[in-house]
Formats: sequence, structure tokens, C-alpha cells
Amino acid sequence: MPSIVPILDSPIREDSSGVIKFTNCLLVKTNALVPQDLWISSATGKILNGQEILYSYRAAPEQIVDLGGRILSPGLIDTQLNGAYGFDFSVIPSDREGGASAYAKGVSRVNRSLVATGVTSYLPTLTSQLPSVYQTALPFLGPSGTTRDATLGSESLGAHCEGPFLSPTKNGIHNTSVLRTPGVDNSITSLESCYGASNLTSPSPISLITLAPELPGALSSIPSLTSAGIRVSIGHSEATYEEAKSAIKAGCSMITHLFNAMRPLHHRNPGIFGLLGTPSTSITKPYFGIIADGIHLHPTSIKIAWNAHPDGLVLVTDAMRLAGMPDGTYEWTNGSKIIKQGPLLTLEENGKIAGSSIQLVDCVSNFLNWTGSTVPEALRAVTETPARMLGLEGVKGCLDEGADADLCVLDMKENAEGEKRFVVDEVWKFGVKVFERGLEA
Repeated sequence: MPSIVPILDSPIREDSSGVIKFTNCLLVKTNALVPQDLWISSATGKILNGQEILYSYRAAPEQIVDLGGRILSPGLIDTQLNGAYGFDFSVIPSDREGGASAYAKGVSRVNRSLVATGVTSYLPTLTSQLPSVYQTALPFLGPSGTTRDATLGSESLGAHCEGPFLSPTKNGIHNTSVLRTPGVDNSITSLESCYGASNLTSPSPISLITLAPELPGALSSIPSLTSAGIRVSIGHSEATYEEAKSAIKAGCSMITHLFNAMRPLHHRNPGIFGLLGTPSTSITKPYFGIIADGIHLHPTSIKIAWNAHPDGLVLVTDAMRLAGMPDGTYEWTNGSKIIKQGPLLTLEENGKIAGSSIQLVDCVSNFLNWTGSTVPEALRAVTETPARMLGLEGVKGCLDEGADADLCVLDMKENAEGEKRFVVDEVWKFGVKVFERGLEA
């Protein structure tokens, strides 16, 4: 299991300036790979203005890192991660297994292992569960906030609650017995009784909620959620195009794993997918998640969606706790079992696709090969675009001055067939190197 390199056990010296300069590298900036130096501070964990330091303050960097012409990208962001390395965010250990304390340790283990894959920030995702699960788990999954400790690994940007307010006919692997309806009279009360009232109050540990907007009371709940700083996504839904459009007007800004668990495109009613083709003068086009694992979607479907709304595409893994685990049959929630065969996960009882076990960097490679995008366009789908969707422009997903120094050093490999693959060589979190390929603990 990849994890943070031992260098993290050595704190930065108090007399250290912490100024680091990356040189001989290609920076990912908007639509181009720019041959340019990048300056950061391991003391503040921020990206610096190198010209200002060099010419105004006449200060030299404490460390110069020569990347040998490799790509220096912002750290990757995954907005849908159900679990990994044997841990499931939707399962609370029993008291005999350690209860909440064991749950906290499991979250910590995922954070420390996940960062080695290039994912420096993510949304821990809870599938449809009973209220007790949400109310126990959410306090452990909120944004890391002021805890800027690189030794902790990947950082939570807040929880993603995928359910339980979903359509029972588009449930996917979500157990229908725990699905709920917001209700008509006071829909926000229904949500409060599920997630816990304190978890729906700003600042909330929840960053994103996926719901089916056609359910009774769902539309009326959206403004209350967005006013608390919680973004709302359409997913696991039978919504028609008209119903989906109403959801966007009510405040929804995202579509969860486009094409999967929703009414398919029809020439007389394009359904949820039709939102990508709606004129921007009519509605604000939503962001949309895409699972580029070669199992959930055909490559051409991904290319069509990207061409329809390139600025909204967000690559996600939808990875389950079996990501990073050997093949076999495993227990899942609610008494079900999942069969893992490589990246393919299916429910034992009915063969339904049960999430993914792919790494986000491999989704980027697939996207690059399948769509004909440029390298910056492919990387934007896991950096700048998800950061913008979460309202974190200038903080995450970019290499601008003042942004967090969450960085990923990437090498590019190409096989005999011309397929390109990104390889994560180094990961830096808050200006500190936390992973280097070949030095795994």
C-alpha cells in the first residue's frame, strides 16, 4: 500500500525560510504547459510570487528542485470517493470493533494512503444509509479547515452525501430500504432528521448532497441547502429534462456521475443530459461528474459530454473501499457482497456495477486518450474545474500566487500503440513533499 514517505516525520527547522523553487518544469496553467519556475513556501504552505522574492526582496530560495522537464500540476481533487484501502466511509465500526474511534482511524488511514496517488484533496462520500450513520460519520468528514498539517495526507473538502433522497427505480447499488423522500410539508425538516440539524447549519461538514429532484419536496429543499453553503447535485434520478431544468433554477449546480443511474438520453426528451445543451441564457449549465474507468461509460459518451460542455466536466473515481485491495468477494453494506475483478466491481446478487476501484490519475490518462484533449485540458478536469465547482478558485486546483501549495509532479509515458499514461512521481502538500515514487514506506 503506497503511503507518505518518512521525510514527514522530520519537522521543518525553526530557522528555515521554507522557500523552495521548482525549476526545469512545465507548469499547468489554463490551456498550456508553460516552461516556468514555481516558488512555494513550506512555512505558509502557499504558492509565492517568485519575481517579487527574487527582485524586490533579493532573497534566494532555501531549496531548488530540478524536475528534469516533468509536469508540475496542482494536486488532484476527487469529488466522489466512497472509500479505499479497505475502509468504507459509510460503515461505522461496531462498539466491539472500536466504534467512532476506529472510524476516525480509518479516515486517517485513507488520507495518508490516498495522497500518494496524487489526490491532495477530496470529498469523502457517504452512500444511502440510515440517519444514525450520517449523524455519526459527518463530524469526522468535514473540511479540514485550519488544520494545515501535511503529515495528515490528503485533505477533506467536506463530505458528499450521495443519498438517501434518491429515486428507488434508479438506485444502482443503493439499498432501496433506506431511501427516503424529502416530503411536501417541510422538506428541510426531513433532511434535518436524516443528516442531523447541526450538520445542515453553516459551516456544515457537508459540501455536496446528491438527490433526485423529482421526488416530492426535493425542489423546495434546494434553496435551504444552498443558503447553508451546501451544493446540490442531481443524481440517481428519473427526472425529465423539464424537471432537471427546474432543479438547476432552484439552485442545483452539479450532476452526479452523468449517464449512470438516470433516465437515458431520448430524442424527444433528452433528460438530465439535456442540461449540457441548454443555452447559457436560459440556465447556468451545471458541472457534471464522469467516471472514466472504461466500465461505467463508453469512451465516445465521454467525448460527447465533454464537447457539449467542456468547462463543466469533473473526472471522479466513484471508488469503493476495495480500491487498492486484491481481487475477490467482499462484504458490503446492508448485507450485500461485492465482487472485485481488477477495476470492475459488481454486486454479487445481481451483477450491477458497484462503483469503481480506479485511481484518479488513471481516469485522467483515459480521458486524455479517449477524447483527444490536450494535457492541460485533461488535468483541468481534476484540478481547476472541481475547485471552481466547490467555490475554491484561487485556493485549490491552480498554481496562482496565494493558492495552497498542493502539487503533483507527473511524468508522461507512452506505449507502442501511442497511448499516454500519467505517472505520479512526487506529491507535495502545503509545500511539503509527502510522497516520492520509489521511496514508498
